[in-house]
Amino acid sequence: MNDDSSDLAKDELAENDLEPLAGPTIDPSEEIPGDLPNGEPNAGIDDDAEDASAETDTMPADPEPPDLTPRTDVPVPSQDGAAIRPLTVGGTVCPAGARTHVELPVGRLPTETWLNVPVEIVRGERPGPTVWLTAAIHGDELNGVEVIRRVLAKVTCEKLRGTLLAVPIVNVFGFNARSRYLPDRRDLNRSFPGSASGSSASQLAHLLMTEVVAHADVGLDLHTGSDHRFNLPQIRANLEDAETLRLAEAFHAPVTMHSGVRDGSLRGAATALGKPVLLYEAGEPQRFNGESIEVGVRGVLSVLRALDMLPPRSAASKAKHPDPPPSVRVPSSTWVRAKRSGIFRPTANLGVHVSKGDRLGGIADAFGRNRSALKAPFDGVVIARANNPLVHRGDGVVHLGRVE
Repeated sequence: MNDDSSDLAKDELAENDLEPLAGPTIDPSEEIPGDLPNGEPNAGIDDDAEDASAETDTMPADPEPPDLTPRTDVPVPSQDGAAIRPLTVGGTVCPAGARTHVELPVGRLPTETWLNVPVEIVRGERPGPTVWLTAAIHGDELNGVEVIRRVLAKVTCEKLRGTLLAVPIVNVFGFNARSRYLPDRRDLNRSFPGSASGSSASQLAHLLMTEVVAHADVGLDLHTGSDHRFNLPQIRANLEDAETLRLAEAFHAPVTMHSGVRDGSLRGAATALGKPVLLYEAGEPQRFNGESIEVGVRGVLSVLRALDMLPPRSAASKAKHPDPPPSVRVPSSTWVRAKRSGIFRPTANLGVHVSKGDRLGGIADAFGRNRSALKAPFDGVVIARANNPLVHRGDGVVHLGRVE
């Protein structure tokens, strides 16, 4: 999910700040071999006996993946005479005016199968900014995968100025396992900028930073709600930065919220390099939500237009599909928590504006007795809500954005 603001950081149930699900305890300092271990001999086996398989007891280490060091070539002239800088991703030269597909190897499964991160590079025939699109940093957050597919279907090399780096499935481990996390239960969005020799999450983060983010000027990172929560489509970004604010407003999400960066997040690592990043949050995990996807596609294309990478919309297009209303600015937010355990029955839908003291829903037992009202602590807009009606005392139930 995300790397929310300081207000969200104080609320431990902010979307991407959840503790990992219960599972086996793993010592992060313990080294996990990539192939068969050379452990102590099994009980009952004669160490002195001749072993026909002795030569294969020690398996060779995994071969090094291809050298992915970006190469430097000579800039080539574009149609209008301006120079287009060369681009190499994963050892593959990506020429201007072409669409190139690259597979970045990230690791090998115990079955000897390599896993690769797929990257689509679309380069225009004219120079311009370079933008990256990422989705599924959390492997169960799927709306962004479909957003990127639809954006790529609409963007052509002939219309594009600059370069689009699209990575629809970053966390290939979690994506295949339908899990938010990597196999070692680490959160990839707490592992940036990463390390070439760290954990699997750290190595994957390092790969994305060096092969994608390093080439880009601007980033859009696409997420959904987590842990049975549904997010109203919204942009989270550092609105105190003028260029980031301009691009956030161009996205035209229903809500635009100021959010500080979190240590270890992709947005935090990219911001440290001076790159503006928009974090798009919409929908719920493990589902495609039509409205969330449509808002995301429209928003990404609008940002590319704001960067002069795509031509402006025609008058006919605007007449047929008018621009959405201005985004609601939210400086901060908080989760409204259950005061008792029970069954939550909401009364305030996503996107609804409420005043301080307005009823957001009620909590009662299965018979409707022992009722407890959930009320808005301030004037705001409902930006997220828990899907599971079964709540415990202290659970975050409704996410309320403050409206000035």
